[in-house]
Amino acid sequence: MNSKTFMQAEIANAFMKKHKLPIQKFLALDKKHNILEFIEKGYEPFHLMGNKGILNELNFYITKKCRKKLQS
Repeated sequence: MNSKTFMQAEIANAFMKKHKLPIQKFLALDKKHNILEFIEKGYEPFHLMGNKGILNELNFYITKKCRKKLQS
């Protein structure tokens, strides 16, 4: 497992735990918002943050993406 994949798994687990989501709901969110891709693309700055910081960025990303869809 490479470091990006490890980060994706670690953050996905932390996200599911924080939001009390079963894996199926997380996978549906990932399909809708490309969460795992977001983590992969953000690996360089993210690997310097702790999980809490990455989760904050992820929540901001999803919220921002949802707002854009509502405004369209």
